[in-house]
Amino acid sequence: MAARKNPLFDTATTLGKIIGFLGVSAICGVLVAGLLVPAVAVAGTTTSNSISFFDKLPDTLKIGAPSQSTTVLASDGSTIATFYDQNRVSVKLDEMSPYIKDGIVAIEDSRFYQHGGIDTTGILRALVATVQGGRQGASTLTQQYVNNVIIQKQVASGQTDQVKLGSEKTVGDKIREMKLAIALEKKYSKDQILEGYLNIVLFGNATYGVEAASELYFGVHAKDLTLPQAALLAGIVNSPNYYDPIKNPDNAKSRRNMVLDKMLQSGKISQKDHDAAVASPVTLSVHQSTQGCVAAAQAPYFCDYVQNQILANPAYGASVEDRQNVLYRGGLTIKTTLDSRLQKLAQDQVNKTEPANNPDQKGTTLVTVEPGTGKILAMAQNTNYNPGKGLGNTVLNLNVDTKDGGSGGFQAGSTVKTVTFAAWLNAGKSMGEMVPAQNRIYPANYPWIDSCDPPGTFHGVYDNTHTGSPPLRNDIDTPEWYRPMTVREGIAQSINTATFASAAKLDLCDITKMGQAMGLHNGDNGSTISFNGYLSAFIGATNVSPLTMANAFATFASGGVLCTNTGITSVTDSTGKNYPVTAPACKQSIKPEVAAAVSVGLQDVLGFGPGRSYGSATGLALNDATAAAKTGTNDDASSTWIVGYTTKLATASWWGYWLKGARKDALNYTYNGKFYPAVDGAYIAGPQWKAYMEQAVKFYPGTNFPAPPSNLVNAPAAQPLPSKSNSTPSSSAPAASSAPSAGNGNKG
Repeated sequence: MAARKNPLFDTATTLGKIIGFLGVSAICGVLVAGLLVPAVAVAGTTTSNSISFFDKLPDTLKIGAPSQSTTVLASDGSTIATFYDQNRVSVKLDEMSPYIKDGIVAIEDSRFYQHGGIDTTGILRALVATVQGGRQGASTLTQQYVNNVIIQKQVASGQTDQVKLGSEKTVGDKIREMKLAIALEKKYSKDQILEGYLNIVLFGNATYGVEAASELYFGVHAKDLTLPQAALLAGIVNSPNYYDPIKNPDNAKSRRNMVLDKMLQSGKISQKDHDAAVASPVTLSVHQSTQGCVAAAQAPYFCDYVQNQILANPAYGASVEDRQNVLYRGGLTIKTTLDSRLQKLAQDQVNKTEPANNPDQKGTTLVTVEPGTGKILAMAQNTNYNPGKGLGNTVLNLNVDTKDGGSGGFQAGSTVKTVTFAAWLNAGKSMGEMVPAQNRIYPANYPWIDSCDPPGTFHGVYDNTHTGSPPLRNDIDTPEWYRPMTVREGIAQSINTATFASAAKLDLCDITKMGQAMGLHNGDNGSTISFNGYLSAFIGATNVSPLTMANAFATFASGGVLCTNTGITSVTDSTGKNYPVTAPACKQSIKPEVAAAVSVGLQDVLGFGPGRSYGSATGLALNDATAAAKTGTNDDASSTWIVGYTTKLATASWWGYWLKGARKDALNYTYNGKFYPAVDGAYIAGPQWKAYMEQAVKFYPGTNFPAPPSNLVNAPAAQPLPSKSNSTPSSSAPAASSAPSAGNGNKG
């Protein structure tokens, strides 16, 4: 009979485990000795050498704030979106349920409040378990916290390849963590360490920290966790995938009950509470958190605008990568100017005007600015904020410039005639003055007044003697519209020939300066719009973004005060640090009396003139507010507008074709069962503006516009003219062939 082996010395199993673990155990003894007794009291060469090795290890660990979620808020405090690399919201220890604090200590480190960072009792207990063929962890909560901090720093610095988990760690790694844990206990209190741990540890499903976990699994704050809920969360951290209550509820419940047993043993709960909690089912109320503008609760394109503002601001980091790190990991609270009430009205309206999945990919937008502050109150478009392929999907923001993540704008059409009108008034001329709107010929040698260009500068041609350049046309191409008329009538009816006749009496450079005073610029590259360049600029050939147009007209609404736009009011992080925010720069760029006179002329557009019932947007006046506006349409009606304002709100409404590379026209077009030879700014964009503004003004009631000096108005008696809104629009008004394609602005 063969001698029976003693299992204690079975080298294939137990002895190997003992030897491997004794190394770590001996080192732990050395750590304790090295920290708790003088070195001279420790005898033995091996021990002395070990202490020498230990002393050379670093004992400092910089504990910064863990990666936290950034929240973007509307002006009323409602959430727009969150950004995160790790879904986490840090909270103070007193903002956590006592059950989660007691539960995590009971299950993970019952001697937490007795040891000094490493637990020799726990190590010996783990050794015995190892000898017996089992497995038991020996890491304290402090060691686990150290491990999480190290991983956090590696991830934050992009060193994910250096992250080591569990069995990947060497004895040296574990020794270093032990020394750091001991040093940490000397620097921080137990409660500080417990708070840090509960804010940094993974609770599964890409959710870190007890606050985010409480919201994910139960839809409550950490301070409101019940005993069964807290025990469930405390059980997850040991193996977040295995104890995932969503995917593995049975495993999670078993672990929860183990936590409850430990809490009972440690005297933290009564037998009655224990039994009731064990008997309770695992009841979840899952609130999956998704991040970024794709998952925005409201205003995804405004969210994108805000994101771009942060990533472009050096205050948040020297490089774009640094700024992304702050946005996704810095726990920022970004408060914005967005008015949730107006945003909902705008989004509902654009969705009603044109569905995102229309086969022609027609787009429509609304953007509102507050006059006198530059604050963006609403920004909506009918497309889906989605980078994936699909009808109506795009992350292109149709309301803003290219640099802000936008499309670069659209040809502004007749909305730009307002620049020449304002320049006329700024020159001290009366809108009641007659101009020769019958003139259709502007040859190459026309004597334009141009003080900022060399003599002989070419401005473009409208002359049938010049190949490819027919005479200037009006939208309604009939004789009664080619006649002398007042400047006021010309702007109200959006007459091309009246705008040109006005410009011919002005210095073109002054028209360019007026455009600058309104803040107008090219949406593609940000350059100044030159009205002393090609003639087509008079009638809107340049691409301008809807936000720029809304802000330009807000300048008239505010009495001539131009403000740069802002979407952000404050940015703070979890420590209370305030980040600099670019405040709107406001200045008096247009004389108040000129702004007031412009508003008189633009009220006529809506049919507000004294005794007048005509205008390019007749029928679109607001019922309960005084408003002014200008319509606009480009040559092929692929871009149509109305930009209008009260004293409190300025809104640009745009409708057209947004999909680049697939440009279409809106000629001979049927919308909602009605046929249009050419869609006009007053036909689709106009009613959209009116429907939205009728509701918006209830939240921002305006007042009457101030009266301008009589010498700028000097209105003539009303004339019985045919209403343009009841006329059939013609097709397009050709531009000079040598100039960029002109917006046929007089189509409203």
